[in-house]
Amino acid sequence: MDLRSRSEDNLQVVSVHDARIDAAVAIEFKDAMRASTDGGSETVILDLSEVQFIDSSGLGAIVAAMKNMGQARTLALAGLTPTVDKVFRLTRMDSVFAVFPTLDGALTELKA
Repeated sequence: MDLRSRSEDNLQVVSVHDARIDAAVAIEFKDAMRASTDGGSETVILDLSEVQFIDSSGLGAIVAAMKNMGQARTLALAGLTPTVDKVFRLTRMDSVFAVFPTLDGALTELKA
C-alpha cells in the first residue's frame, strides 16, 4: 500500500497511490493510515483520486482509520472517482465524511 503524507498549512494530506482498496490490502491500509496520521494535524484529507475500486473491506478500513484518529480530529475525503463515489453514496458514508470533488477544493475550503 503506497500512502504518502504531507503537511499544508494546518492540514495533513494523505494520498493513496494505489488503484484499489479492497480485502487484499485493507489491513495494510489501516496500518499505513495509523502510522501516517498518529500525532498529525487535527484535520486530515485522504486523497483518493488514484483509487479506481473500493469494496466493503476498503470502506471499513477507511472508517477504522477515522475512528483511530479519535473524535477530536477530522478525516475528510477528496478526489473520489465515479466508482468510489458511488460506493460511498450507496452506503450513505458520504453523510459520515466531508467529501470534496478535488483535493484543491478540499484544501481551499478546509484552510478557511
